[in-house]
Amino acid sequence: MVNLLKKLAQARAVALVGERLIRLGAAAVITVIVAQMLGPAATGYYAIVMTWSAFLAPLANLGMNNLVQKQVQSAPTPADGSSILFTAVWLRLAAGVLFGTLMWLGFAWYLPAEFDAYLPSAAALFVGQIFIAFILFEYHENYQGHFRTLAYGRLGIAMLCLLAKLWVLYAGYGIDALFWVMGVEFAATGFYQYLLFCRHNPHFGRFRQVKARLTWAKELVRRSSWLWMSGILSVVYLRIDVVMIERLLGIEQTGVYSAVSRLSELWYLIPATLAVRYYPDLLKQHQHSWSCYLLLLRKYCGYFLAMALVIAILMFVLAPPLVPLVFGDAFAAGVPVLQIHIWAGMFIFVRYLISQHLVITGQEPLSLASHGVGAVLNVLLNFWLIPLYGLQGAAWATLISYAYASFFFLFFSRRCRSHFWQLCKARLGQPDIKSEPV
Repeated sequence: MVNLLKKLAQARAVALVGERLIRLGAAAVITVIVAQMLGPAATGYYAIVMTWSAFLAPLANLGMNNLVQKQVQSAPTPADGSSILFTAVWLRLAAGVLFGTLMWLGFAWYLPAEFDAYLPSAAALFVGQIFIAFILFEYHENYQGHFRTLAYGRLGIAMLCLLAKLWVLYAGYGIDALFWVMGVEFAATGFYQYLLFCRHNPHFGRFRQVKARLTWAKELVRRSSWLWMSGILSVVYLRIDVVMIERLLGIEQTGVYSAVSRLSELWYLIPATLAVRYYPDLLKQHQHSWSCYLLLLRKYCGYFLAMALVIAILMFVLAPPLVPLVFGDAFAAGVPVLQIHIWAGMFIFVRYLISQHLVITGQEPLSLASHGVGAVLNVLLNFWLIPLYGLQGAAWATLISYAYASFFFLFFSRRCRSHFWQLCKARLGQPDIKSEPV
C-alpha cells in the first residue's frame, strides 16, 4: 500500500490533477464565503468583474498555447525553437498590455456607477493577467515531462494566495481587495513558470538574450488567428449568460446564477489539466500513425465522458440539499439551475480534447466556426428563454449551446463527420478509417 501511494504521488497526471483539484477547492471556498458573507448582490458584482476578466484571457493569449508548442518541437534547430518561444511570449505580453488597457476602459464605460468602487481593483486584476503569457513556458516544460515540479510550485502559490484571500474577506476589506490578491497570484504564477523554465533550459536563453523575430511573429499570428478568434468566441458563449442575466434580471439574480453555476464550472479544471498532460501523447501518436492516433483520442474521450457523467449524476442528486447548505437559503432558487447546468460538463470535458484534435490536424477554422455558431446560439437562446423561464432559461440556453459548440458541430462538418462517428463508437477496436486524415 505504501508503494502504491508513493507511485501515485509521483505520477505526472496525479500531480497535475491534484494541484488543479486543490485550486478548484480553493476557488470554491472563496465563492462560498463571498456568497455567505456578502449575499447575492455582492456575489453578482464579483461575477461580473470575473466575467470581464474571463473575456480578457482569450484576447491576450492570441490562441497560441498548443500551436507554439507544436512549432517549437518541429523547429529545425534548438535556436529556432528558442526564438519561436520567446517571440510568442513577447507577442502575448504586448497583447496583454493592449487589451488589458482596452478592457479596463470598456469596463469603466459600460458598467453602471455602482461599479466605480471596483475600478482600481479591476485594473490590478487585469495587470496581473498580463503575465499569463508565461504559461507558454509551462507548456514547454510539460512537453519535457516536468509536470510535478510545476504542479507543486503552482500549488504553493495558490495556497499562499488562498490564505491572503481569506484574510481580506474576514478582515472586512470586501471583494475589491480580493481582486488585488488575484492579480498578484496571476503575476506570481507567471514568474514562477518563467524561472522554472530558465532552470531546466539554460541553453534556450532568457529574455535579455533572445530577441523576438519578425518572421516568426508573422507566422505565429497567421497560424493562430483562427484559434484566437475561436477562443474569443468560446468565452462569449461560455460567459455571455452572466452579462445578459445582469441586464435582464438584475444583479441579485446574477449572483444566484453565478454562484450555483460555479459549482458546475469548477469541475472543468479536470479536463483542462488532463488535456495539457495528454496533448504531447496525442501529438506524438499523430506523427506516428493516424489510425493509432484516432484510437487514442477516442479512448481519452471515453475517459473524459465517463468522469463528466459521474460528476453530473452526483451533482444532480445532491443539488437540493447542497445549494442551500453551501450558499444559504437566499440561493435556493439556484437548485434547478445547477441540475440543468451540470449536464453541460459532459460536452465541455470532451471539447478540450477535440480542440487539441483540431490543432493537431490543422483545422483551426472549424474551431472558430463552432465557437462562433455556439456564441450566436447562446445569445439568441438567452434572449428567448430568460424572459420566459428566468434563471432556468439561461441554464437551458447554456446546455444547448455547449452541446453544439463542443461536440455536435463535428457532425455538420464534411471533413470531420467520419471522426464524429468514430468518436461515438462504444467499442475500442481499430478505427475503420483511412490511414491519413481526411
